Amino acid sequence: MRRWQVLGCVGMLLAAPAWAQAPYVALEQRLDPQALADVGLTPAQLQALNRLLRQAQADAPAPVAVAAAPAAGPGVPTPAPMFPGLDDGPINAKVTGQVDGWAPGTVFTLDNGQQWQVLKGEMKLKTARSNPGIVVVPGIAGRWFLQVDEDLPKARVFRIR
Repeated sequence: MRRWQVLGCVGMLLAAPAWAQAPYVALEQRLDPQALADVGLTPAQLQALNRLLRQAQADAPAPVAVAAAPAAGPGVPTPAPMFPGLDDGPINAKVTGQVDGWAPGTVFTLDNGQQWQVLKGEMKLKTARSNPGIVVVPGIAGRWFLQVDEDLPKARVFRIR
């Protein structure tokens, strides 16, 4: 074992808090005599290094147990969603008017008063539909997709009103 390997072991000992609960074991007991000789530390240096490592272990904070999050009660704010949009549910509504297809820029007005504009996607329906039921489905990172029929591709949309 070379000097850099021993120093790497020492670095791992200092960086990893997992060893904080176990009693400290001196380097002379962890490494074979040849490895210690290869490093070239004097007995005084080895003692000083053991003392520093023992002190670092004593000073390390104890591992923190992660408790289950308590149920939110009245007046307790709920945390923000990790991925905006994923916690939102789909919007079921009907389009007001006729739908014969869509392309970027097409605006859909829903019976609930919302307006959604197509950002990506293009489709021409074989037959026009009058006041069809649609579903606006949330995606990751705030993206939304409008679905006229589950067998057809969805249009990526954004809400304008």
